[in-house]
Amino acid sequence: MALFVGSIFAVMLFALPAFAQTDTHPIPENASAKRYGDGWECNVGFRLNENACDAVVVPQNAYATNRSYGPGWECLHGFRKTDDAECVAVDVPEGGFLDPSGERWRCLRGYTKVDGACQEIVLPANAYLADTSDGSNWTCERGFELTGDQCTAIVVPANAFLNGSEYGQPWTCERGFIEKTGLCEAVVIPENAYFDDATYGSRWKCDRGYAASGETCELTVVPENAHLDRLGNRWECDRNYQKSKGQCVLSN
Repeated sequence: MALFVGSIFAVMLFALPAFAQTDTHPIPENASAKRYGDGWECNVGFRLNENACDAVVVPQNAYATNRSYGPGWECLHGFRKTDDAECVAVDVPEGGFLDPSGERWRCLRGYTKVDGACQEIVLPANAYLADTSDGSNWTCERGFELTGDQCTAIVVPANAFLNGSEYGQPWTCERGFIEKTGLCEAVVIPENAYFDDATYGSRWKCDRGYAASGETCELTVVPENAHLDRLGNRWECDRNYQKSKGQCVLSN
């Protein structure tokens, strides 16, 4: 039995070196052993091609990157890479400029990209170039509004001013005036009232001690054992009194 086991062990020792030799490939030219782990890798400036390392072919108008990854080259500034692994010059149209990346072009201010060209923007009267990447390339001057593809003067009624709003009504009535049918009419303030800056309602409020009644302010009559409320236009009973038939009577 011992003789049989010894024979098996001898056979294994003999077979292992042979197996290792068949799994080992020689390092090809322009390659080096990996710093970490087993195997080898192509040197800088070479790329793997099956079991060999071929030199990186740098096309015209390109430079070698001296990196171990990627194609090993990049196009010079002002050139772009094609699908055929070539570098062709970036054709900058009139009214354009070379992008800082050096790989594409953009249109100058006052021009817009149309297909492969830069088309000059035609400004209508009373308009200026807009610094925006979407929508219209121009905006109407203050005091003008867009009508079709032109800028027409905004008709501001008397006692109004331009409000600069891009939406809705472009003008607002002056203080003391209210809009009615496209005009700014003076707010009629009754006696014992003052102008209210609120943008809704009658635009006036009664003085303290007076209450609104239609278009006038009537004196608020405060009964005995009562006082004006917080707003000053109505009355409320003093403490320990309650309202009854327009008077303030003692609480039960």
